[in-house]
Amino acid sequence: MAIFRSCLVAFSVLAFYNLPVFGEDAKSKLPIESDYYKLATFQIPEGVVLEASAFQLMPDGKLAVASRRGEVWMVTDPFADEVKASQFSRFAHGLHEVLSLAERDGWLYVTQRTDVSRIKDSNGDGRADQFEVVNGDWEITGDYHEYAFGSKFDKEGNLWIVLCLTGSFSSESKYRGWCVRITPDGKLIPTCSGIRSPGGIGTNAMGDMFYTDNQGPWNGTCNLKHLVPGKFMGHPGGFKWYSLAEQAMGKAPVEPTSGSRFVIEAKRIPEYVPPVILFPYKKMGQSASGIACDTTEGKFGPFKGQMFVGEQTNSTVMRCFLETVNGRWQGACFPFRDGFGSGTLGLEMSPSGSLFVGGTNRGWGSRGNKPFAVERLQWTGKVPFEIHEMRAKPDGFELTFTQPVDTATASQIDAYTLSTYTYIYQASYGSPEVDHTTPTITKAVVAEDKKSVRLTVAGLQEGHVHELHLPGLRSADSLPLLHPEAYYTLTSIPLK
Repeated sequence: MAIFRSCLVAFSVLAFYNLPVFGEDAKSKLPIESDYYKLATFQIPEGVVLEASAFQLMPDGKLAVASRRGEVWMVTDPFADEVKASQFSRFAHGLHEVLSLAERDGWLYVTQRTDVSRIKDSNGDGRADQFEVVNGDWEITGDYHEYAFGSKFDKEGNLWIVLCLTGSFSSESKYRGWCVRITPDGKLIPTCSGIRSPGGIGTNAMGDMFYTDNQGPWNGTCNLKHLVPGKFMGHPGGFKWYSLAEQAMGKAPVEPTSGSRFVIEAKRIPEYVPPVILFPYKKMGQSASGIACDTTEGKFGPFKGQMFVGEQTNSTVMRCFLETVNGRWQGACFPFRDGFGSGTLGLEMSPSGSLFVGGTNRGWGSRGNKPFAVERLQWTGKVPFEIHEMRAKPDGFELTFTQPVDTATASQIDAYTLSTYTYIYQASYGSPEVDHTTPTITKAVVAEDKKSVRLTVAGLQEGHVHELHLPGLRSADSLPLLHPEAYYTLTSIPLK
């Protein structure tokens, strides 16, 4: 019914302004994602199962590709128009589910289930021959879920590691359900508690560290979270390890109340950092994964400084706009690109503006039907008509666009539909959407440059996802938005 109502709104707006209603023939001529971002699929060597999980560009120009099968491969000329199987060579094997890579001083650092190690080719034959454990102070039981994802090096030279819980419910191994930092001299620093089931870790353009966590106990839906040293990310299953971490972390916070709402618990528990963005379940996917930030100064298109997040189940990449409101990060997510060959896992943004995307579907189903994939996404130079940013205001939202809007449609409140909901913060698995409301958009004011619209809204809901659809809005060239929906997690309403 919601889709039917949106179609009626779109039809009525177009009819009122005598704009074209797009039939099947016209729709086939409208721009599509691949007009703006081309996808190149690498040819994997025959017989090789390369469940690509992470990437690292090396000083010699090769691309290191990690595999969940415990291998690392090197790809020569990874920016070639066509990457062939002959460009792959195996650099290392016998590792334990490598999910992250980072390079420093000629060493390739690998985050695997058991530890952070570093490997090097010392004799120049193209194969790693030196293997050193940097730190292995966390533990494993062999449970399927005990993943370990690592960051690139931060400004202090640390690697941040997020460790999945045992069975995704509890912590039977040391520091499972925690984020730890590995210092340049190999020491482990307990950093955050409350991790459940991470899918990736990375920074924003300012160097702040974030990770994706997935739906399950104490996570009503998949989400993006800000890792703040000394803080609690929301799942109390690893609280037992505060006994080892009091020097770095202090005492354990009080446990959250099951059945509550995250915004309520954030006010009750000072150590708790609520989600930055909630990814509405199924609408934006079911398994949030890798993180990459566009720091290419426009080489990847019009989304400078924004973050991109993988989605394994839907085989997509999402786009995220973040802002600080009342001292905390929050923001909106948007669809960005689908059609990847397997379940999206690792992401890597190159300085030249290519996004490398790794895929695997072992252990999960995915829309992409290949068991594994290595792919590269490249901007074509064309600018899509998209919502660029969605910013919270005390009485609504400000939308900016990548292209000028048509004033006639953009100034009509019927061109927009807005609804809100949240999720139960509870010990049981996941949550349906709850506490639905329908705020009223009372005004839509187009800026003089036609690149932004100020929406005045009655009934903003703190702690809710604000789901916005723009079915009737058109660009100055009469094009619809490439993705006419946005999901803003309004953790806090701005004070001014």
